Amino acid sequence: MTILLVLLAIVALVLAGLVWFTARTARRIESYLPPKGSFVDVPGARLHVREAGSGPAILLLHGLGGQSAHFDYGVFASLARAHRVVAVDRPGSGHSQRDPGTAADLPAQAAALAALIGKLGLERPTVAGHSLGGALALTLALAHPDKVGALALVAPLTHVQTAPPAVFRALAIGSPWLRTLFAWTLATPGSIAGGHKVLAAVFAPERAPRDFPVRGGGMLSLRPRQFLAASADMQALPAHMPALVARYRQLALPTAVLYGRDDAILDWRQHGQALADKVPGLRLELVDGGHMLPVTQPEVVADFVARCARLAVPAVA
Repeated sequence: MTILLVLLAIVALVLAGLVWFTARTARRIESYLPPKGSFVDVPGARLHVREAGSGPAILLLHGLGGQSAHFDYGVFASLARAHRVVAVDRPGSGHSQRDPGTAADLPAQAAALAALIGKLGLERPTVAGHSLGGALALTLALAHPDKVGALALVAPLTHVQTAPPAVFRALAIGSPWLRTLFAWTLATPGSIAGGHKVLAAVFAPERAPRDFPVRGGGMLSLRPRQFLAASADMQALPAHMPALVARYRQLALPTAVLYGRDDAILDWRQHGQALADKVPGLRLELVDGGHMLPVTQPEVVADFVARCARLAVPAVA
């Protein structure tokens, strides 16, 4: 009995130490990478938004576990020369917050973005979504067609995945209490220890820039609240994606897809070509590269989005 109590005490001390380390790391990260934009309250969320430029509006949406800083390698600044560009941290990601009890599914996130578009007076922006942000852009266009002028999808998730990519498997922990325990104990130190391997897998076959943890906001993903938000985002997908796929033929606005031929996270045939097969008039463009095109090939992405914006359906006067 005494030995058992000693072991339990040791386990409790280890867990307490991990929680302390995680909380301390999260505070230091948020102090080092503070919000650069403003906050907009919408139903279900408080969104961190950055805005620059003037002209036809473009709304930039990042992918799973990311943040709007993924567009800071040239996409945001380049587009802002001729457009009003708004980059938003999706609910729960980056510096945005998701209200307690608010669903993490794509329809709920699309409703938050539709409210944001209205509050900012964006008037049918071109919505550029990367990865999971592509699925969100598609949901927004179908659920709120009057809010979107065109879709520019970069390496988008468009169809059901039978299993998450290996690099995201930790996000699939099913038990809520076990997921929370993992987020506050092992997720942060584990991500720090294995960060190079994770980045190599996500960026393959291209390389992650050395400054990505800071300039690209990668360190923000080490916080437990972002791990939990990303997990909720991913686990909400299976229930929504079939209904989304069933509506693709209803898309009636200019839509284009840009994909890297060697994307190691989402295959262009299963997500890019498969979408093109369902959406009349969709333009699919392929380039040599991987999944993180906004970071590795910002000039290509900015040109792609700008060309899509020129085709956007104007707002009704």
